Amino acid sequence: MPARPFVSGIGGVLLVVVAIALVFTVLVLHEMNSLEPAAVETTGRIEVGERIPLPSPRTVSETSVENALAQRRSVRVYSDASLSLLDVAQLLWAAQGITAPGGGRTAPSAGALYPLELYVAIGAVDELDTGVYRYWPEKHELEKVKAGDARAALAAAALNQDCVEDAAIDLVLAGVYERTTERYGDRGIQYVHLEAGHAAQNVYLQAEALELGTVVIGAFDESEVARVLGLEEQSTPLYIMPVGRRG
Repeated sequence: MPARPFVSGIGGVLLVVVAIALVFTVLVLHEMNSLEPAAVETTGRIEVGERIPLPSPRTVSETSVENALAQRRSVRVYSDASLSLLDVAQLLWAAQGITAPGGGRTAPSAGALYPLELYVAIGAVDELDTGVYRYWPEKHELEKVKAGDARAALAAAALNQDCVEDAAIDLVLAGVYERTTERYGDRGIQYVHLEAGHAAQNVYLQAEALELGTVVIGAFDESEVARVLGLEEQSTPLYIMPVGRRG
């Protein structure tokens, strides 16, 4: 009889240990899911006009904001290595992804009018055909706009800057000024330019977290870039950002 309280005490301790272990396991699994979002597989050739869902963006990484800021540099030399679809999805989300139920995005926008359009010229990406694609933030999707590798033509439009052709992808930020000037008048033009800067810095920091290199390019023939990408008439190209693995 005297041994029973001792045995009961041991049983209680074991129950507590098991409970702690279960909680720890759940937390670890949650952390793993945050770090490694599920990939979206693409099958077969993607047709012009077709939209594909992108892998969910991650919001946790091993790189702190402070470290990304300290390490951020413009990179113009890239290796021949391809990017993953996860890399592309993360970069697009960093530039213009939806982060709030009301449609708020990763970059601030004057009056929440969001005049930026985001295009990407795909050259070397696993599981994704070459071509020009448009990013649709609302559903985190890519729409194929044009077939074929546009990097060489885009580089020619950018005064023959080699990094544009050498990068695995080229992000292009374009602005639809009317979305902002209808409310703010000519002052809205400045707001659109400011917003492009916000989005570009997001891409810089995200590229650093992914161990990729990028650079902002503003020297290019606007009409030629618009032609190469098949931009809509109201869209004006503002930035080209080649992205690749550092050479």
